[in-house]
Amino acid sequence: MLTGGPLDVLTGDYLAELTMLILGRDRAKDPTRGYATTFLRQLENTLGLAVERGVRLVTNAGGLNPAGLADGIRALADKLGIDVRVAHVEGDDLLTTRDTTRDMARDWGPDIVTANAYLGGAGIAQCLRAGADVVVTGRVTDAALVTGPAAAHFGWADDDWDALAGAVVAGHILECGTQATGGNYAFFTEHDIRRPGFPLAEIEADGSCVITKHPHTGGAVTVGTVTAQLLYETAGARYPGPDVTARLDSARLTPDGRDRVRITDVRGEPPPPTLKTGLTRLGGYRNEVVFVLTGLDIEAKAALVREQMEGAFAGRRRPAEVRWTLSRTDHRDAPAQEEASALLRLVVRDRDPDTVGRAISGAAVELALASYPGFHVTAPPGKGSPYGVFEAVDTPADAVPHTAVLPDGSRVAIPPAPDTQPLATVAEPPLPPPLPPGPTRRAPLGAIAGARSGDKGGSANIGVWARTDDAWRWLAHTLGPDRLHALLPETAGLAVTRHLLPNLGALNFVVDGLLGEGVAAQARFDPQAKAVGEWLRSRHLDIPEVLL
Repeated sequence: MLTGGPLDVLTGDYLAELTMLILGRDRAKDPTRGYATTFLRQLENTLGLAVERGVRLVTNAGGLNPAGLADGIRALADKLGIDVRVAHVEGDDLLTTRDTTRDMARDWGPDIVTANAYLGGAGIAQCLRAGADVVVTGRVTDAALVTGPAAAHFGWADDDWDALAGAVVAGHILECGTQATGGNYAFFTEHDIRRPGFPLAEIEADGSCVITKHPHTGGAVTVGTVTAQLLYETAGARYPGPDVTARLDSARLTPDGRDRVRITDVRGEPPPPTLKTGLTRLGGYRNEVVFVLTGLDIEAKAALVREQMEGAFAGRRRPAEVRWTLSRTDHRDAPAQEEASALLRLVVRDRDPDTVGRAISGAAVELALASYPGFHVTAPPGKGSPYGVFEAVDTPADAVPHTAVLPDGSRVAIPPAPDTQPLATVAEPPLPPPLPPGPTRRAPLGAIAGARSGDKGGSANIGVWARTDDAWRWLAHTLGPDRLHALLPETAGLAVTRHLLPNLGALNFVVDGLLGEGVAAQARFDPQAKAVGEWLRSRHLDIPEVLL
């Protein structure tokens, strides 16, 4: 990114829900850690280049210790002989801040590993206005890495809602890197994505922007690739944050030349009076055994080993959770042994590591000569491993000590947004006219629609978009919560909310509870719901022939 073309600011997003748990455990072992050490390694051969080219660096790699990372950057710069001004933003870590937040921490209960409020971009803007070359933060919203630099550059006021909302949309599109340039894209075969370039945003003073990438890099920037990322891990028309609530239903995407997509008309509203706060805690211990079942009588083999393992539980404490799943990956008359095999997965969880340790995996291995023909497992017996739980709670914005620590060491308190507005749902827009009746053909949904899915705590988000106006008319009338339940049986019994986004020709679904207690809990085969959208696209339904 530094050498491929002009840049004013280079951002780096290092934090995810699971990352916070990992950094929390690192900090527990060594209080001087808790930040992304990979960022320091990357700076060894890029810091001088960034300073030479006048590119400012803004990153949340500070994790749980932004001051520690800032000190590390200064030490690195001294070693390299580079004159660099480093600032950082703090106050998000509610386990180490003032008395009011410590009181809240007591209410959250035991086993809390991390508790971090999602800050906005105002602290970053303050650091940049003070002349920082590098700004390090802890937990900020992903989009804050863009709203902060944009506000500093254009001099936006804290209540320039529309401009801030436009920058939030730009930041959301950039936050997952190459997912905006063809990576993980439903129609990936249409572009060369062997080495996609990273996206960049050309932001205007009114908050509108063009999403593009450096010349001569791989991948593609199209309305489709940008739509996919705009839908990713969002929900309804209102996208709330600490700086502004962006109205995703107002965004308009138009082509602006090769590998260029212009985003305009994004409206903003005052943010909610509370900040999202991510809590991670140790949930307990888990263990997993995968039995390989090959050839004939797969169901009978699975029933036998389940009954045998249930017998192994007798006479000892049974794990709090025991879950069996049989994946029928086997094929009839298969020419390769692996293709003739199914996988029977046993997952156990408990607060006690011994209950799910070798008592489980050892019992499985002891069946090796006394169970179904062809018995084997995919891994040797092992101890139970800890797993985490993520929970999002709301914290009053005025209780969070958002602070910018400037390059000269002075500290500036950052006030909350000047106005707030409780988050409310948007009335559902009218449906487009339905397609006229006509012949249909059984085909996969993916023949006419793209999808991208991801995680939001214990819920899954599935964004689905149409590629033509007629496909949108059909999609909006066809794919509702009931049809989604039917197409994805694993969602049975879970609440599904559908949001219409006509400007994008898209639907956004939120499936509550599909991921249990979040990604770190590894509650299902695809713990982050990354492939749920592709599963949905592979499901067949009656589609008008005119669309096919």
